[in-house]
Amino acid sequence: MESIIIREIQKKDNVEIAAIVRNVLMEMGAPKIGTAYADPYLDSLFEVYAVPKAIYFVVENNGKIIGGAGVKQLDNSDENICELQKMYFLPEARGLGLGIKLMNLCLEKATEFGFDGCYIETMTYMEAAQKLYRKSGFEYLEQQIGNTGHNSCEVWMLKKL
Repeated sequence: MESIIIREIQKKDNVEIAAIVRNVLMEMGAPKIGTAYADPYLDSLFEVYAVPKAIYFVVENNGKIIGGAGVKQLDNSDENICELQKMYFLPEARGLGLGIKLMNLCLEKATEFGFDGCYIETMTYMEAAQKLYRKSGFEYLEQQIGNTGHNSCEVWMLKKL
């Protein structure tokens, strides 16, 4: 990794980051239905995060996007909780500490935005992700909060900010 930068998403990044999300989900054996793969807005993340109290970052290496993550108000929830969303990395970006760095940046923004907590959903077999979330202070929940439409995600976690 020669020149890694983390920056806010730009409109030109939409196609590349959507492909990363879909490719990583397929690599992990995740179902297409009930996950981020089928999100109707996946191909327009720049526009989705161009609202108050929302931000999406991409990780770029020598002009190529290798991952990303963002925070935004949790869908279908009246609570003052955001969701850590679309955190995916290509294989070449894993194991370099970029996940914790990007997640901390997102959590800092969530705190700046005034959220009381940050929610995340994942799948049981995504153990490395869960380990990262637990290490960062996320705790398991008994049930889903809000309604993200990700009914294939059976692990729910929350971090109080």
